[in-house]
Amino acid sequence: MATNSAVPDYELEETIELTTADQVRAISDPLRTTILGLLHERAATVTELAAAVKRPKSTVAHHVNVLATAGLLKVVRTKRVRAIDERYYGRAARMFYVGLGRQGQGAPLPHDFNDFEVALKESAAAYDAGQMRSQIRHARIPEEQVVEFWRRVANLVLEFDQLPRSGDTTYGLTVGLYPILDYPTLPPAAED
Repeated sequence: MATNSAVPDYELEETIELTTADQVRAISDPLRTTILGLLHERAATVTELAAAVKRPKSTVAHHVNVLATAGLLKVVRTKRVRAIDERYYGRAARMFYVGLGRQGQGAPLPHDFNDFEVALKESAAAYDAGQMRSQIRHARIPEEQVVEFWRRVANLVLEFDQLPRSGDTTYGLTVGLYPILDYPTLPPAAED
């Protein structure tokens, strides 16, 4: 089995902050996130992507166009095939994130933008087979610690993202840090 150590096979930015509702909507579709995931390995044509996801070429072309219009995909090279220039698409960045700068812009996240919902669907078979690895913890901490902790988590996700592609199984990594508005807390300790 070949190992691809140059992941992917084209130049791209490390991160791009998603600041518009159109960008967030573009990545909230499961087929589009699958396309973005496939392009982590190498650039691909619409035909190759359609074969990989077992969907009509026209459907995949539509989704590629949505991603390209949102600035998340770009043509990274072309190849002349029987008098036609075939376009190879690649990601604009290794990692996309919804920026905090979106807050206060009046454009809420789409209701279907939830990585945990995607992870739930993707992980169901692994859970049923006893191959699910997960943990959940709760901590009451100040906002400054949240920001620092999330920066460290983002670096770990980037490390995972840059691993050479090999093996027979694709693994998903989902992380989240979220406020729990109704989690119980103890009252302040009584003075002795």
